[in-house]
Amino acid sequence: MSEAALEAAQAALAAEHAAVYGYGVVGGRVGDGRRAEATAAYDAHRARRDALARTVRDLGGKPAASAAAYALPFPVPDAAAAVRLAAELEDRVAGVYSDLVRAAEGPLRREAASALREAAVRAVRWRGSGVAFPGLAERL
Repeated sequence: MSEAALEAAQAALAAEHAAVYGYGVVGGRVGDGRRAEATAAYDAHRARRDALARTVRDLGGKPAASAAAYALPFPVPDAAAAVRLAAELEDRVAGVYSDLVRAAEGPLRREAASALREAAVRAVRWRGSGVAFPGLAERL
């Protein structure tokens, strides 16, 4: 694999670390009706994070460590803000997986495309609407 694939995998790993942290906040603020959804997303991001750490090692890199804490893009005082944060987390994760799809090939590209699709679907569920090109929304 290329150096670009390793860099993109490291970026995806960093995004997954942030998503796991963010879903900890979401889970603490979201209402009971969506708590199971937040827990499922948290578990999915933990699994992706762990898989990416293995991928980075397989590519010859040292997996990026998680930060102790992450700055949130906005205050999350209530359930409505938690839902907005969940959608934002998924959009950010989709963006880095889009980069990994572009940089990788073979099985890693397929895995990145699958992760991009899953993040886009979760974002739609949280937001209630989709975007034309998931993973590219911030770049328009």
